[in-house]
Amino acid sequence: MQARKILIVTNRVPYPLKDGGNMAMDAMIQGYHDAGWQVYLLAMNTSKHHIAHVALERLFTHLYAFSWVDVDNKIKLSQVLKNYFFGKEPEHAKRFYSEEFKTKLKDVLLSFKPDVIQVESVYLSTYMPVIKMNSDALNVLRLHNVEYQIWKGLEKKTKNHLKRLYFDNLTKRVRDFERAAWKQYDLLLAITEKDASLVSRLAETSNIIVAPFSIDMPEIKPETGRERWVGYHIGAMDWMANQDGMKWFLKHAWPYVHKALPKFEFYFAGRNMPEEFKKMHLNGVYCYDEVPSAEEFIADKKILIVPLLTGGGIRVKILEAMAAGKVVITTSTGIKGIEAAPGMHYLRVHKPEDFARAIKWCFDNQEAAEKMTENARKMVIEKYERKKVMKEVLSEVESLLHSRRRRP
Repeated sequence: MQARKILIVTNRVPYPLKDGGNMAMDAMIQGYHDAGWQVYLLAMNTSKHHIAHVALERLFTHLYAFSWVDVDNKIKLSQVLKNYFFGKEPEHAKRFYSEEFKTKLKDVLLSFKPDVIQVESVYLSTYMPVIKMNSDALNVLRLHNVEYQIWKGLEKKTKNHLKRLYFDNLTKRVRDFERAAWKQYDLLLAITEKDASLVSRLAETSNIIVAPFSIDMPEIKPETGRERWVGYHIGAMDWMANQDGMKWFLKHAWPYVHKALPKFEFYFAGRNMPEEFKKMHLNGVYCYDEVPSAEEFIADKKILIVPLLTGGGIRVKILEAMAAGKVVITTSTGIKGIEAAPGMHYLRVHKPEDFARAIKWCFDNQEAAEKMTENARKMVIEKYERKKVMKEVLSEVESLLHSRRRRP
């Protein structure tokens, strides 16, 4: 039987593998490839996440093909204002529209002739007309988040009146855009059960399954003997939810932590680290820009702290930490989408002072804390192992392809 062919379309090059979005896309790409599919990756090389062409030429060489198009998606105030007053679609969708990318997409569709097209961002749904005009492939949308919920959360948190007006307007536009986009696909892959339930209710669609971020467990092994009982956080700091959460933690929670445990250390790093964090001089806190190796950065640190207040989807860093035997301390928002129980798999916090209590508990109950990490690792193996997740995705995709073939 001839190998299935899939075209995966992304709104940025899924590299380097240092943030959740890139890692989630790469896991899906590798999953199809490992299943024997011919994988064609077509990516936007955006100005925000630009990668030099000489580096791109060395990436994804194991796939059937990898192509990219340079796309300028810089935020321009004039365009934001014009869109706000005169546009209907969210400005984010406009930013990812490129005639050059549209032309390249059409060329790939006609030459590669995929069986399946998987789109990795709802904002790329603006290209659905050209996809449907030039291909009869099964169309799949990967939902990394329910996007409008992110903006709704930011709207609730901000105290600036003008920002609230903007976020309110953007939330409504993104919600309407998403609801219309979801209906254009044959299959939706939600990253959490909660997202799947919400989308099914809003879009009245039954063609949706949960395909959480998956982990290749043999590649992640707990560090034994080298870990220090210190805290860490690593993530893309150009994501507003990460910035807001870190500001809240350092301003409101860290004073409690430092008072309760004066010698406790906290290290955090991430891409596009804001200057305001670098200029903070807090005892016991160490701030870094993007580190060369995330694995090396976390290897000797035992406690992951994720002080997330807004955001949807699933926190990849938490699943990886659990797989690596780390203690996880996070909020209900941070753990959202992960089927973990507080006290059994992680420590949940609500208020700033809770962080101090949770960290102190780790020090006073190290044996129980280690048992919790063992429970968490077993849970990740059971529910988030890559082969298991991909088996369910491939089964659903094949079922839909066979159904199409049986149609008169």
